[in-house]
Amino acid sequence: MVIIGGGFGGLSAARGLRDAPVDITLIDRTNHHVFQPLLYQVATASLAPSDITVPIRWVLRAQENVRVLLGTVTHVDVAERTVRMDAEPHVVPYDYLVVATGARHAYFGNDRWAPHAPGLKTLDDAYEMRRRFLMAFEQAEAAVDEAERRALMTFVVVGGGPTGVELAGMLPDVSRALRRDFRNIDWTSLHVILIEGGDHVLPSFPAHLSARAKRDLEELGVEVRTNAFVTNIDARGVMVGDGFIPARTVFWAAGNRASPLGAGLSTDRDQAGRVPVLPTLQVAGHENVFVIGDMAAAVDVRGVTVPSVAPAATQMGNVAAQNIVRLIDRAGQPLERFQYVNKGELATIGRHRAVANFGGITMQGYLAWFLWLLVHIMYLVGFRNRAAVLLQWAYMYLTYQRGVRLITGSEAHGPPASGEWSLPEPPP
Repeated sequence: MVIIGGGFGGLSAARGLRDAPVDITLIDRTNHHVFQPLLYQVATASLAPSDITVPIRWVLRAQENVRVLLGTVTHVDVAERTVRMDAEPHVVPYDYLVVATGARHAYFGNDRWAPHAPGLKTLDDAYEMRRRFLMAFEQAEAAVDEAERRALMTFVVVGGGPTGVELAGMLPDVSRALRRDFRNIDWTSLHVILIEGGDHVLPSFPAHLSARAKRDLEELGVEVRTNAFVTNIDARGVMVGDGFIPARTVFWAAGNRASPLGAGLSTDRDQAGRVPVLPTLQVAGHENVFVIGDMAAAVDVRGVTVPSVAPAATQMGNVAAQNIVRLIDRAGQPLERFQYVNKGELATIGRHRAVANFGGITMQGYLAWFLWLLVHIMYLVGFRNRAAVLLQWAYMYLTYQRGVRLITGSEAHGPPASGEWSLPEPPP
């Protein structure tokens, strides 16, 4: 069998088949698994990339029925049961296929905004965000024009979901750690703006937690604009409705689009490019093809729409693995119908500020913040990463400093713009 993608869903499926009579080929275009919930801390110079990544081969090193291939899958032929990739061996046949290629950020048809407003899904995205964030201060330190300096000291985050809220809440906190390092910057001119199209931030949370998150952001100095819609982004700044915000640094956290590999699996994709799946996570008409994670437009057995979050992808990977075992056994066992278990939602808004929702139980403030720290430490892959992140967080908490303030890459030669995410045309 073949698994495409080494994220939460792909690794969960591979591990779920460790005792199954299958030969697994896992293909990923990077050699590492990224703990995406903490990517924003790499982007804001709080954690090192190595703290939240782990080599895929190392994760699966003890599982003898798995081989890992590095390459980009360019085409899936469900009729021929083959996967084509851009590296050797180029064509990989399969009996069973699990597609867990995730999603990228989307600009709602305005891909021209991508070079000016990077999103945050990969390490390359985090590198680029960190470069732009730190370069803004370097350029503000040297700027002689006051209007240009104000534009450099203005940071706009588009999107009021968990990623946008956590990113916006982190920017003022990190900026305070830099104040002793720069001599000419007027720190009173620092301006962080969070733009959300809905009427409140964290729309998936209960209303009182959304209100608390907004209040926490404002106490940190973040200007929160709700019911606000971006109409244009360019090198000068952001158009919000008919108003213009001069800003040299804009970060995008407003939308997602599934991997284009879905085009080869189904013609009935949703607006976000996700592939509809049966409650068993199979693609209709192809019992040997499973789609999981952010790639899947899934409704579980109770009619609950499955959210695009890491716990859901992990649970889907487990169910896909169990169903593949049942298909192989041919013992007449019915396939398991996926039921999403909501383990809760957490979002942090700077130091000592967080909100948590566990069904009917909600928390906010210091207790939620401590719980957020504990949960993220527990779910990191590998003891080394847990220890490294714990030490980094302790250092930041005690000293108010950030230790990973490295500017890498360049505007001309840095990582590709976040909108440049396309695959080669499939072979004729």
